[in-house]
Amino acid sequence: MSELINNREHRKKALKEMILELHDGKTLEDVKPRFEKLFGGVSAKEIADIEQEIIMEGMPVEEVQRLCNVHAAVFKGSIEDIHKDTKEIPGHPIHTFMLENRAIEKLIQDNMEVHLKDFYSNPNKDNVNALREDLNLLYDVDKHYSRKENLIFPYLEKYGITAPPKVMWGVHDEIRDRIKEVKSLLVEKELDKVVIKNKIEDLIFEVNEMIFKEESILFPMTIDNLTQDEWITIAEESEEIGYCLTSPTEKWKPERYIPDSQEVEETTKEDSGYIKFETGFLTPKEISLIFNNLPVDITFVDKNDIVKYFSQAKERIFARTKSVIGREVSNCHPPASVHVVEDIVKDFKSGKKDSEEFWIQMGDLFVYIRYFAVRDENGEYIGTLEVSQNIKPIQEIKGEKRLLEE
Repeated sequence: MSELINNREHRKKALKEMILELHDGKTLEDVKPRFEKLFGGVSAKEIADIEQEIIMEGMPVEEVQRLCNVHAAVFKGSIEDIHKDTKEIPGHPIHTFMLENRAIEKLIQDNMEVHLKDFYSNPNKDNVNALREDLNLLYDVDKHYSRKENLIFPYLEKYGITAPPKVMWGVHDEIRDRIKEVKSLLVEKELDKVVIKNKIEDLIFEVNEMIFKEESILFPMTIDNLTQDEWITIAEESEEIGYCLTSPTEKWKPERYIPDSQEVEETTKEDSGYIKFETGFLTPKEISLIFNNLPVDITFVDKNDIVKYFSQAKERIFARTKSVIGREVSNCHPPASVHVVEDIVKDFKSGKKDSEEFWIQMGDLFVYIRYFAVRDENGEYIGTLEVSQNIKPIQEIKGEKRLLEE
């Protein structure tokens, strides 16, 4: 047994050394022969462990992210193909992710690559518009990535797997930014077809690499760790975020029958009991309905930086799923912006600030985001309240309205 453990530790150490060698400047071709000689196969979990260890030892997430495509290329073809059955169950979240990946590949191969070739040969209006339409469709990948970020990553973090989600989230944001950048280049009066061609080819490469990393690393890792109940929750909450280019072929019915909520007989009354406040009393149902009918999104993070609550307004600005409850707030934001959230909370805890605000343009929305320190009667920090609102309709208000209109 000790020999097996030592072999595993030796293999893990060697894999880690190769990634660090790449970081120190060695090329892919320098490292690949050694890898192929020493390893016949490596599990997705070992890759996750290596990334986790490197980050724990102080290497910035951005550095691991920069190396991600390089070590993915080294591992390619050597990662075990496991749990095929789960990937082949219609309606299972993994099956849906795989369907979307095939749709993304088809869009790239049948549309983008063809239209890019036409554009490079003749950058006329029709060919430009064809590429712009392709990019609009490709941006649907945002839903694919959002389901990973909001549904898959929280459970991996629950099991102590934090490095791969952080690295992937950073790459997601890079891909989103690349799509937006190319779209903006295609509306300029003077088109540089060489620059556009190179940027689209880089974008296609990144999207395809992400598909490989999902199917060879992320999906096996989640299948290894998540329970059936967790997969059921993910399947139920996926609809709220939406799907990319396609949708589940049918509803997943686990072997253990789970009745729909409508089939479950109510055993408790939501209206039973009141909660007394300084200025009145309400039932739990009334409290929930009040929060959900406010024209703002509310999220509360407690004093230990754990997400405790979010409202469910009819039209949420930022995606929230129930899996976020109990999650550390720093893990709910992309790596590029997490430091902003951490700084806000730090200032609230120290008493340096009591509030902070931002405003951003999001398509047709103008979003006003405010953070408030929640303190008790003694001034002790209890948590942070985030309030987000689309204020564009308010900005457009003019004149007066004093009478009720039909």
